Amino acid sequence: MNHMVQGKNADSATSGPHLLEVESVKKYFPLRKGLMGSKLFNRAIDGVSFTVERGETFGLVGESGCGKTTLGRVILRLTPPTEGRVLFETTDLTKVSLEQMRDFRRQIQVVFQDPYASLNPRMTIGSIIAEPLVVHGGYDRQQRKDRVQELLRIVGLHSDDERRYAHEFSGGQRQRIGIARALALNPKLIICDEPVSALDVSIQSQVLNLLQELQEEFGLTYIFISHSLSVVEHVSDRVAVMYLGKIVEIGAVDDIFNNPMHPYTKALISAIPIPDPKRKSKRIVLEGDVPSPVNPPPGCRFSSRCWMAQSKCLVSMPELEEVSSGHKVACYYAD
Repeated sequence: MNHMVQGKNADSATSGPHLLEVESVKKYFPLRKGLMGSKLFNRAIDGVSFTVERGETFGLVGESGCGKTTLGRVILRLTPPTEGRVLFETTDLTKVSLEQMRDFRRQIQVVFQDPYASLNPRMTIGSIIAEPLVVHGGYDRQQRKDRVQELLRIVGLHSDDERRYAHEFSGGQRQRIGIARALALNPKLIICDEPVSALDVSIQSQVLNLLQELQEEFGLTYIFISHSLSVVEHVSDRVAVMYLGKIVEIGAVDDIFNNPMHPYTKALISAIPIPDPKRKSKRIVLEGDVPSPVNPPPGCRFSSRCWMAQSKCLVSMPELEEVSSGHKVACYYAD
């Protein structure tokens, strides 16, 4: 019994030009009042827009605290946006009812960062993987058992593992179990939130290779959230670079890594270790701390740390503008 979608372009005939479209999304978290009774907000996401095509891996990268995970939660509607729209196959997920969103969650799944915390230690692995099938219904007991065993084989585990508990597995095996759970309902989109950051380097490559193999076999689409540029470069088709709640550069992976245009992107890429002792790269060291999202700079968010900043950058926020086909940069002096 195989419920998986076969072929990378199996959904290409579905309605809508993009699988996902994020339009001007903002998420402000209210804080305590400031001086004179003024309201304060943590501007975690401040006007983010991008599209995700069917069958691609869209990388979302940036320093901790830039809003990557919050954006993933907004797309999943675990956190409601303050403004903006999230269109999944032309349906605005911010407007649908909770009952309708339950149906959409069959098509949008998530792989969490921590394989130790994301699995219930009181449940067997078989019960954990079968839980989405129970919640959404449509499977009898034997069908659930067959499906669980099929998913375990797909992610490289033994079908007999269904009777074991999470503490009996290594970190990499636990993440495979998390991936199996995400695949259970045959989703179209999987949000991978730092899925390998808690794993050893040798295990990271195994999990990344598994994700790519599954994408090729079942036509999956990924949003891959990470702070590691080397990982994002390895798995992504397109990349968006976030800084303090905004996307500062977006484009094909080759454009971003071979021809970075935004100063922040250049600084991040310069910090990637080169596995060749004979080659030397010039590291761009950013001075100062990341500004507070509660009180961001009035102009470009990166202006307080940017060596290229001019007076214009201090008062006006640059918009994302296309510098080449599909390559957009939010910088007045990107050229």
